[in-house]
Amino acid sequence: MAAIFVFSEITQYLLRAAAERPATLGDDMKTFAEIAFTPAVQALQAAAGSRDAYASMQAESDPGEGLGAREVAFLANADSFFLATVGETGWPYVQHRGGPRGFLKLLGPTRLAYADFRGNRQYVSTGNASRDDRASIIVMDYPNRQRLKLLGRLRFEEPGKAGEALTGAVELKGYRARLERVAVFEVEAFDWNCPQHITPRFTLEEVESASRPLRA
Repeated sequence: MAAIFVFSEITQYLLRAAAERPATLGDDMKTFAEIAFTPAVQALQAAAGSRDAYASMQAESDPGEGLGAREVAFLANADSFFLATVGETGWPYVQHRGGPRGFLKLLGPTRLAYADFRGNRQYVSTGNASRDDRASIIVMDYPNRQRLKLLGRLRFEEPGKAGEALTGAVELKGYRARLERVAVFEVEAFDWNCPQHITPRFTLEEVESASRPLRA
C-alpha cells in the first residue's frame, strides 16, 4: 500500500508541476549555499580549510526549478518533520510536526502545505511567522539515514480564507484532529545531508512489517 501511495503522490505532483510550470517558476529558487553560507560561515570554512571545496561547489550549483522526483518521493513518505522559525526577540524556535504518512502535501515544484491542527494553543511558530516568514524544515528518514533540509517562506491561513481547493488539499479524512489553519511553505532552497550520525530508528509499523515473515 505504501508503494502505491507514493507512486500516486509522485504522479499527481508531476502532473501539477507540468500544468503550473509557467506560473510557478521564477527567480525565487536559490541554492542552499547561497542562503546558508553567510560571510561568517565562509570565514569559518576558510579557517577550517573547507572553503575552497565549497566555493567550487557553489560555482557549479544550479538552483533548479524546484523539488524533483527524489524529493517528492521522500516527502510523500514523511510522517513528521522539524520546523524552525525565529521570534521577534531573535530567539529561534524548533517545533516537531507529525501526522499520517504523506500529511505534508506537495502542491507544486516550490510549494508545500500541511494541515495545522489545534494543539496546546501557544502559537509560537504561527506568531513568529506572522512577523518573519523565513523558516526552515528538516525532514528525517531514520531507517535509511537520510535528511532533507528546506529553506523557505512560511505563512498560515485560516480555513475560511484559504479557499476550498487549498483546504481540501491538506485535509486528512478520518484523522481525529481539528484543522485550525493551513500552513503553506514556499520553498526557496533545499539540500540533502550526509547520513553521518543519524541513528536508525523504526516505527512500530515498520518493525511489524519486517518481522511478519518470521511469524508466518
